[in-house]
Amino acid sequence: MSARVEHLVTESGEGFENNVWLVGDDGEVIVVDPAHDAEAVAAKVAGRRVAQIVLTHGHWDHIRAVQEFAALAGFPPIRLNEADRFLWEEEHPGAEFEPLVDGERLGVAGVELEVRHTPGHTPGSCSLVVEDLACVFSGDTLFEGGPGATRWGYSDFDQIIASITDRLFVLPDSTDVHTGHGPSTTIGTERPARAEWIARGW
Repeated sequence: MSARVEHLVTESGEGFENNVWLVGDDGEVIVVDPAHDAEAVAAKVAGRRVAQIVLTHGHWDHIRAVQEFAALAGFPPIRLNEADRFLWEEEHPGAEFEPLVDGERLGVAGVELEVRHTPGHTPGSCSLVVEDLACVFSGDTLFEGGPGATRWGYSDFDQIIASITDRLFVLPDSTDVHTGHGPSTTIGTERPARAEWIARGW
């Protein structure tokens, strides 16, 4: 069977809901942001080989369950951009990951996920473009209705706008945007609102 995108929503005990994404086929998958409930994510994987675990950024709600999930999945590589190591260390002190590099292409089930560094929400935020499936996994960089939050000292609104403009809005209008929280959207739906986001400042 050809590669496809699969979706799972997981919940924390603190009321957070996160999107977990799987890209692959009946034999292997890449898991994007296995949040909150490692056993639920493992059940969704359903015994397939996990080629890699990719973290779009280092916030606790995206990474806290990753070590537990990795153990259930046979310890595949855990990937995260180096610039978010300080956030990783808050949750997993002393543990390691394999740095996720801008421009890298991650293969699974005959398709590639192209890593695009899209900082602003966090310094190491990355989006994953899957041209063959006409989608991008945006983490908390781009949502339905605007950019991700930039309320922390290490965040930057101008930077997230630049990331969205230069690295995501160059994609075709029909590209599905699969986000870290909430509903998916498309590039064509969000692009016309850019000036409004800049004017409101968030």
